[in-house]
Amino acid sequence: MRISIFLFTVILFMSCSTEEHMQEFDLQGHRGARGLLPENTIPGFLIAIDHGVNTIEFDLVVTKDRQLLVSHEPWFHHHISTKPDGTPVTPEEQMEFNIFEMTYEETRQFDVGKRGHVNFPEQQPMEVTKPLMRDAIRAIEVYVEQQGLAPVFYNIETKSNPDLYGIMYPYPEEYAQLLYDELIFLNQEFDLLDRIIIQSFDPATLIQLRGLNDRIAQAILVSGDDSIQKLIDALGYTPEIWSPNYRYVTREIVTEAHTRGMKVIPWTVNNIAEMRLLLEMNVDGIITDYPDSAAVLR
Repeated sequence: MRISIFLFTVILFMSCSTEEHMQEFDLQGHRGARGLLPENTIPGFLIAIDHGVNTIEFDLVVTKDRQLLVSHEPWFHHHISTKPDGTPVTPEEQMEFNIFEMTYEETRQFDVGKRGHVNFPEQQPMEVTKPLMRDAIRAIEVYVEQQGLAPVFYNIETKSNPDLYGIMYPYPEEYAQLLYDELIFLNQEFDLLDRIIIQSFDPATLIQLRGLNDRIAQAILVSGDDSIQKLIDALGYTPEIWSPNYRYVTREIVTEAHTRGMKVIPWTVNNIAEMRLLLEMNVDGIITDYPDSAAVLR
């Protein structure tokens, strides 16, 4: 069920204990605005900004020529991808299109938007390709300035799996260095390091990045009911954000995370009742596919 901007604002008034908490609430557009436009694309990021997000959330993989490509999978998913010959990518062949073995120019031959998305019927189809991170951030920064808006934050997920190091993902040390070098390069142009969050399910990539710069905020992604202490032990430090699957959020978990100095920003929340419940638990933000339907006061 979708939720109107007005109703969501009312919920915030009711559920947030102070005006300060409301102003700090972080609305994150999941893969941009996946419910509205093709995921992890520049048009999707820009429409999320139009609908008031504080933070653009997106995923990264690495190409053969070591470019940082915005993509949820390190292959071309059959739900959204069209091959250079104009035929859809099939479930059986999708993982054969391994982005880690493709140059950036080769990835540009695949469309990832004109078919729409079977699971998001309101998504508007359009011809579009997977962008480089640098191009996406540049487009966002220019757009925000042109619109006279407050600078946005970036929640960047390093897609990584220990079983696929060197096959579909770089090893963590290389991955971290590639990302850090690119952020330093972009920072010279846009002064954005303080607006960056790095998130991952793989502690190894976060650990490597923390070693390069301990000022860049991090979020540990949690898909199950792992304890906070277990993942802090895996990292060796406390990250700035605890980001669980919303189904595993409890009032006790939120309180524990806050006590440890972490914000709680669950994913991926698209239902009005679930949003209301999470806000009542005093979470610090949400990640949603429908930023048009979940606006917060800045």
